[in-house]
This record gives sequence, C-alpha cells and structure tokens, in this order.
Amino acid sequence: MIFDIILEMPGGEYCVNLVSGKNSQHRPVEALYIEKHFMISPTKRQQLKNKMQLLGILETDLVEKFILGSGRGGQKIQKSSTCVYLHHLPSGIEIKCQKTRSQEENRFYARRRLCEKIDEQINQEKSLRQQEIEKVKQQKRRRSRKTKLKILAAKTERSQLKQSRQKPKFDE
Repeated sequence: MIFDIILEMPGGEYCVNLVSGKNSQHRPVEALYIEKHFMISPTKRQQLKNKMQLLGILETDLVEKFILGSGRGGQKIQKSSTCVYLHHLPSGIEIKCQKTRSQEENRFYARRRLCEKIDEQINQEKSLRQQEIEKVKQQKRRRSRKTKLKILAAKTERSQLKQSRQKPKFDE
C-alpha cells in the first residue's frame, strides 16, 4: 500500500515522499500526517465524526476486530481480514460489516450503521429504514374484499369515461 507522507522541514518547507515499504532517501524531521487514498471522501468522514460526537459515541467505547470475510469477492475476501466487527460497549450493539473488499471502507460503513442503530434507539421514532420496511410490508399485504370492489368500481367508471371519448362507430 502506498501512502503520501507530508513532511515539514526545518525551514517551514514541505516535502512529499512516496513510501512503499522500502527505506526512504529523506530523513523526516516531523511527520504531520499520513493520508491514505480510499474511495470515501474527507467530507463524508467528517460528517460521520460529527454524527458520532452528536450521538455521544466515543472511539474508546468501541471494540473493533477484523475477521476473515466470506461469500463473494474472490480470493481477496477469503485471504484477508477485511470484515469489520464493531461492538459498542455502553449500548451492547454489535455490527458486522463486509460491504466492500477494502478494510477501511468497511470500517466507515460499520461506524455509519452503528450511528443509525443508536439514533433509532435514542429517538425511538420511526427511522427512514423502518418506514421503508413498513411500506414494503403494506405493499405485500393482501387487499380486503371491500377494497378490491372499490378498485374494480373505479376501473369500470374510468373505462366508461374513456369509451365516451371515442369516435362514434357507424354500423354498415
């Protein structure tokens, strides 16, 4: 994995060095930060941090483990520990995330899911996810006889209206 390391030199200048696990030619004075290149934007990461602060979720309250994944995804999934297991100690909520093949992305998604679950517990109102589930249940539910008759009556009325708009037919 390649990292961009930005170094501050004594004169206030910055030096960018690509490190790929080999010895570097530059001797760093003070490393400011290491930035990894992943698909999740910094703004999304910051939004997640803000949401975690808002809900009172601390990184110290989380037990995070990386376990071998299973299922589709090829050899990468079976050989590397990309599946993330999160356990929030105060609430007892456990999250297991294996959405992508990247460990960092799975960490992000697991934390986001944890925020959603804790938000549902705190607010105890119907979240968007619960509303979607109820909508699907209602769509799958069978209609009553009375409702079916109302729908049929509306259809016949509509068909009569359409027939009245047609050009008159002349019999020969």
